[in-house]
Amino acid sequence: MYQRYNSRAPNSFRPTVVKQLLMLNIGVFIISIFLPVQIISLSPGYAIQVNMLDSWFALWPISLPEGFSRFLGNGELPFFQIWQIVTYSFLHGGDAHLFFNMVALLMFGVQIEQLWGAKRFAVYYFTCVIGAALVQLIAVGIPDSIGGYVPTVGASGGVFGVLLAFGMMFPNQRLFLLFTPIFVKAKWVVIGYGLLELTLGVTNTQSMVAHFAHLGGMLFGFLLIQYWRGRFPFR
Repeated sequence: MYQRYNSRAPNSFRPTVVKQLLMLNIGVFIISIFLPVQIISLSPGYAIQVNMLDSWFALWPISLPEGFSRFLGNGELPFFQIWQIVTYSFLHGGDAHLFFNMVALLMFGVQIEQLWGAKRFAVYYFTCVIGAALVQLIAVGIPDSIGGYVPTVGASGGVFGVLLAFGMMFPNQRLFLLFTPIFVKAKWVVIGYGLLELTLGVTNTQSMVAHFAHLGGMLFGFLLIQYWRGRFPFR
């Protein structure tokens, strides 16, 4: 049903948006390696490291403890800034974090961009990124652990949205599970990831991972696809 959105012939297709996202994410990560870091003590025995990019472009909670911004050298300004709901997606917490996000974006994003075209894919991806940020801000509004004050970084919200799109557009395409010879239909992979992230988020397992941001990316991606289709909850 979505083939009509593909404006490029298969032999002339170039994954423009996916390519640019890969270059931006990798480029920003390389820059961050050479930036000096600050060590911020949040509580006895617990500290985090941030650099200048983290300070200004990571997604910080809207409400932070009194005096927190002073440690970050941000004067009287609140540390959350509106542009962070997009810019956080270009920062990553390490090379493994970056690697897995970019591999997933390449694996699933190329086919979705080819199906929808560059413009529609870009709109979809950044809708998922922003949606993930909004859900994460709500989820950490009243943090139940010190991890609630840690900034959110990574393209995972957009990547999980792309994964959801892949499962909806190609539900019966078989994917192999990592490090196993087992093949599973894409729709079951998406459902499994969604349930896993929900379970980990509700139980506060791996509290330093933004599980609700991942779910937010999938939720906003689902709503946008349903809107384009004219299906529930849109008519």
